[in-house]
Amino acid sequence: MASSLDEDEICSDDYYSLLNVRREATQEELKAAYRRLCMLYHPDKHRDPELKRQAEQLFNLVHEAYEVLSDPQARAIYDIYGKRGLDVEGWEVVERKRTPAEIREEYERLQKEREERRLQQRTNPKGTISVGIDATDLFDRYEEDYEDMVGGGIPHVEINKMHISQSIEAPLTSRDTAILSGSLSTHNGNGGGTINLALRRVTSAKGWGEVELGAGDTHGPVFGLKMFRNLTTRFFVTAQCGLQFSSRGVRPGLTTVLARHLDKNTMGYLQWRWGIQSSMNTSIVRDTKSSHFTFAMQLGIPHTFMMMSYQYKFQDDDQTKIKGSVKSGFFGTVVEYGAERKISRHSVLGATVSLGVPQGVSLKIKLNRASQTYFFPIHLTDQLLPSAVFYATVGPLVFYLVIQRLIIRPYVQAQKEEDLEKQRESSASNIAKKKQEAEAAVLLMQESVRRIIEAEESRMGLIILNAWYGKFVTDNSRKHERAKVIDVTVPLQCLVKDSKLILTEATKSGLPGFYDPCVGEEKSLKVLYQFRGVMHQVLSGDTEPLRIPKQSHRIDADT
Repeated sequence: MASSLDEDEICSDDYYSLLNVRREATQEELKAAYRRLCMLYHPDKHRDPELKRQAEQLFNLVHEAYEVLSDPQARAIYDIYGKRGLDVEGWEVVERKRTPAEIREEYERLQKEREERRLQQRTNPKGTISVGIDATDLFDRYEEDYEDMVGGGIPHVEINKMHISQSIEAPLTSRDTAILSGSLSTHNGNGGGTINLALRRVTSAKGWGEVELGAGDTHGPVFGLKMFRNLTTRFFVTAQCGLQFSSRGVRPGLTTVLARHLDKNTMGYLQWRWGIQSSMNTSIVRDTKSSHFTFAMQLGIPHTFMMMSYQYKFQDDDQTKIKGSVKSGFFGTVVEYGAERKISRHSVLGATVSLGVPQGVSLKIKLNRASQTYFFPIHLTDQLLPSAVFYATVGPLVFYLVIQRLIIRPYVQAQKEEDLEKQRESSASNIAKKKQEAEAAVLLMQESVRRIIEAEESRMGLIILNAWYGKFVTDNSRKHERAKVIDVTVPLQCLVKDSKLILTEATKSGLPGFYDPCVGEEKSLKVLYQFRGVMHQVLSGDTEPLRIPKQSHRIDADT
């Protein structure tokens, strides 16, 4: 469910920018801005038929912006969801005294109703492909055993196991969902498969129940029940029971999990499992914006262990994470460390090195692509050899850096350019309309600007000599790029009042007489002005507030 507008849609219908007021503007500030623009665009002030028609269009836009922002309920909806939120059906039945938080909840309810009408057309496919590779011959072989064999100098690397699973969800009603899943596995030449069908029903806002039927060529038919229930706002329980039918008879199983929110970021779990592999497990999971910590203990047959893991999340665009864990039990001790990073919009690549006694050294590579997971565990050696640890650590890093430079970075850059081009094409008609409106606004401003300039000259006030808005190329390494700017001298002079020009933090492309000359690219406003006979100049970012005149803008102050 979309909860906000796309960037290009925000820019094209920014009511705050159109009125040039703060997002926190009071009713008095809104009224003052509205009156000023009404005086500028009122159709009755223009005798020329074409100018009168253009003035009427702009007057209607200003009136629409004021109508929305002066209505507390409509303004709350617009502030959260933009103009698209105002178009959602159902607002007419909402109480007008609701708070923004209540309006957000109501919007989500209305959106949910629309989503439910499209449930029949949706599925949620998920899949995993795992390929196990045995590469122990790279480090554990004895050279003398291969001296007399043809091709004996080449290490033998083989695929010794594979696993493929896939599932899809088919919503039947707003409360019922069918889930079909299947898997195929093979290990050292032996394999099998299973298929499962589950029916899930949401019984209330607090819980759901599920019935599962399965069959396979290795374990026999399976029948299971599963339920989830919120007992309180901080405490929930899940329970699962099943019957597995085989040639040895019926094997029952039961799993129960109790979970509680210990604080805002911490969860505590207590799990009890009875059946084929009985155990008790307790764990604490703390997940924050910058880290993820897990501590778990299990007593059971055949696995009893203690585990602790920590993950650090870098606050960068690639969502880089580094992690480490230690797990010790009756099976031995395993230490793991690794990292993962977002390599494209829908793909995350990760690598983990596993060091264990007696397991040896393994390298695990995982690629998540949307809802599909590709997993490649590579067993390097049964011993803790320093050479295997070194290559398992350094090898993936070097490989990633090479692939990043030669493939990923060019691909992502090409994807960005393609998306930018699509954005330009999709908004071309809208930009053409905005350009036409801006040109019409400039024509309508001419008489007002002439009077403003005369008044400012009489008191040695603020005169806008030149103003440009758009993309400026100032970096020498980007000289091949072409600047994309428009002249906004007249619109800015029209906003001058009492020798002052004040622009809010809203994007400037929505100001009267402005439009976006370079959709999707970084924009700035460059102004050359005169105040008290002294030249000034300033370069301001698109969404930066601007107030002139200022002493720091004086040109002679830098000479």
